[in-house]
Amino acid sequence: MIKLDRKPLAQTVIISLSQYPVTLLLGPRQCGKTTLARDIFAARSGAYFDLEDPECPLKPEIAKQVLKDLRGLVVIDEFQRQPELFPLLRVLADRPENPAQFLVLGSASFDLVRGISETLAGRAAFVEMAGFDLSEIGVQHSTALWIRGGFPRAYLAGDDEASLGWRQNFIQSFLERDIPQLGIRIPAQSLRRFWVMLAHLQGQIWNAADLARSLGSKEDTARRYMDVLAGAFMVRQLSPWFENVGKRLVKAPKVYIRDPGILHALLGLRDLTQVQSNPKLGGSWEGFALEQVIRLAGAERESYFYKTYAGAELDLLVMRGGKRYGFEFKYADAPGTSKSMHNVMADLKLDRLWVVYPGEGRYPLNDRMEALPLAKCSVALKEENLLAG
Repeated sequence: MIKLDRKPLAQTVIISLSQYPVTLLLGPRQCGKTTLARDIFAARSGAYFDLEDPECPLKPEIAKQVLKDLRGLVVIDEFQRQPELFPLLRVLADRPENPAQFLVLGSASFDLVRGISETLAGRAAFVEMAGFDLSEIGVQHSTALWIRGGFPRAYLAGDDEASLGWRQNFIQSFLERDIPQLGIRIPAQSLRRFWVMLAHLQGQIWNAADLARSLGSKEDTARRYMDVLAGAFMVRQLSPWFENVGKRLVKAPKVYIRDPGILHALLGLRDLTQVQSNPKLGGSWEGFALEQVIRLAGAERESYFYKTYAGAELDLLVMRGGKRYGFEFKYADAPGTSKSMHNVMADLKLDRLWVVYPGEGRYPLNDRMEALPLAKCSVALKEENLLAG
């Protein structure tokens, strides 16, 4: 029986509602935001508005009249459909009596929806959500999560073929329906080509000029396409860490397709056998494991990579409490150390470095390096007080 436990995420939202007048639950479409919000709403009084419903009464011209006297929990789903509501939410959030708590759901970042980035500053908490992760489904299902990805309907599909079909339809709907609804005018086929190019660059350094040449467009166009995919939570740009360590450092971000199932659909990979025989196997595993570690550690804003032009490289650097923790991700049976790892330990003065791999045995590599199965990451992070929550 598959374990599906999203109670910790629900508890994070509930705590946020008790502390802020507005809580923003943000994540990609179809990742389960509406289901989570309805579960929370079911135990409370208030009102629920779905801005995708044509009959939703929350129209811009009467929104103030609809909202001003409501009490309890007010849920507004798909905020990006009406960003003009945010100035009104600021006014309602500033009322001294605070009769209502607002839970606002959206599938686009504030950077992508113009004009609202500063509207709720200091009044709102942000909770990011994605598809299922290992803490929610159980580590014994890690291979299925890696191949199918975390979108609930993709992960829970009856077989790999049905899962792939759902993901392919999701990609098409995202390009042809979701992006235009944000007021973004980009040809669907052009954005699809760009997205596929990024899939082939999984875990590599972002170079807008190279992508633009491959796309046959201007560099500004490539940057705009990247902003759209990142703003819709489809792509992660992992920032470089750089400081004065006396070395020439790479200062451009690395790029990852966030969901491995979407990555595999873009690459045309149907199952585990095809993933394991594909040249992007290492990048696929790295992206999957990296996302799991970032989510386990709650390190969205504390995560970097490190790379020098001399060849020293670290896949993930997490800063926490004045300490530095490193992660390397290797699809290998029994990973060992490398010259690059020793150089990185010296350059960054890491407190610990883990080599995360898909095996079962946890074993030391030296006094500060350890081979760590992905399934045991939560245990190791808890030992170092790195586990989120």
